[in-house]
Amino acid sequence: MKPQTLLSTLWLFILLNMIFRDLHQFGKSSFLEEILTGKVNGITITDELMLVGGFLAEIPILMVLLSRILADKVNKWVNIIASSITMAVLLSALPSADLDDIFFLVVEVTAFLAIMRIAWKLLPSTTVQTFA
Repeated sequence: MKPQTLLSTLWLFILLNMIFRDLHQFGKSSFLEEILTGKVNGITITDELMLVGGFLAEIPILMVLLSRILADKVNKWVNIIASSITMAVLLSALPSADLDDIFFLVVEVTAFLAIMRIAWKLLPSTTVQTFA
């Protein structure tokens, strides 16, 4: 499988895990009660926060496409940066994470690390030649 296809597939895998994890939360009545109050995990849900969340959610969505169409040199760095940002955002939820959140985080972080490894190998490092 081409690295670009594998990267795109891993981004899709992460995206599906993120979506299912969020939908999974709706099974808890306490989560639904929190949403109705306008505060989740002590954070007030505002239009601005929803906009920021939309931008952050767009990263994996966009990476499904960009991983397939960007040139290798750009693809390498865009995948590494997008993985780092998205992983950091997901890990920021750790203080309020319950067992199923941790399960999904482990799965997603594993996929992010795989993306970074594959992306890093897209272009071989240039070797420095010394002349004797």
